[in-house]
Amino acid sequence: MKILEEDFHPIEIEDKKIFDRIYRDCPIHHSENTFGTLFCWRSYGNYKICEHEGCLIIKGETESYHSYRFPIGPINPDCFHATIKLAQDLGEQAPLLILEPWQYRWMQENCPSLVLKPDRNFFDYVYRSDILASLPGQEFLSIRKQLNKFRRKCPSTVELVTESNMDEVKDLLIKWCQQRECDKYTILKHEKTAISEAVNHFDQLDFSGIAISPKGEMGGIAIFEELNPSTAVVHYEKGLPDCEGIYKELNIQAAMHLKDRYQFINRESDMGIPGLRESKERYHPDHFAELYYLENL
Repeated sequence: MKILEEDFHPIEIEDKKIFDRIYRDCPIHHSENTFGTLFCWRSYGNYKICEHEGCLIIKGETESYHSYRFPIGPINPDCFHATIKLAQDLGEQAPLLILEPWQYRWMQENCPSLVLKPDRNFFDYVYRSDILASLPGQEFLSIRKQLNKFRRKCPSTVELVTESNMDEVKDLLIKWCQQRECDKYTILKHEKTAISEAVNHFDQLDFSGIAISPKGEMGGIAIFEELNPSTAVVHYEKGLPDCEGIYKELNIQAAMHLKDRYQFINRESDMGIPGLRESKERYHPDHFAELYYLENL
């Protein structure tokens, strides 16, 4: 079996039905494999996909890397080996990404001579939703104090993100980008584009969200979706700095909204950013959704 470069096409909104069909039978655990992430960040990652004998193969390319992802779908050794060969032929240092636990096990059992390296910077943080919604015990005391301070200074209302308040959401994101000076920094430019795609295709992507309005004006949003039947993934949290503590309020309100339906909440990776890592660790993850890459020796 041989998989060719020309078998791939740029990801587009119509491809969601392919992802939905394959992921229904083969649920995923890492946020980087979601259609929403790949579609919204496609201008950055130049993502292309190929469906081959029921398996979904994803490739991405930026200025700094070019890689494939291990196929998702039914066990198909011929397809798996063809994808590994395709990746190795790239000549990149990390040509193949392994994001799902079963993929890592398959590689260990069937390709023991290949070297797989963990990338801690892109481990997703996965929390128990009931813990995030209640913040119990001494280990969350500091966060509860900060929440109480926010609620005293900035009494807020919470509502779902819907078509009726989408213009307010877009206005908030414009303000957020202005304050962060998105257009001055490459990664923030791409994030601005990604979240714009998220709100412009909100219903098509099956996204949901909440909005928080301190003192009557929308000041923060969280956008999320189902990752698998037991887990939701929070893709975006954006808040204005007018009320200190709004991100903690977004976090707990999203968890309260999701806890009755999902046992876990995936809050994505820290990308190796020290302050972000510290913030995510402070909420005590239950476990990680790990990412490995094939080291091309």
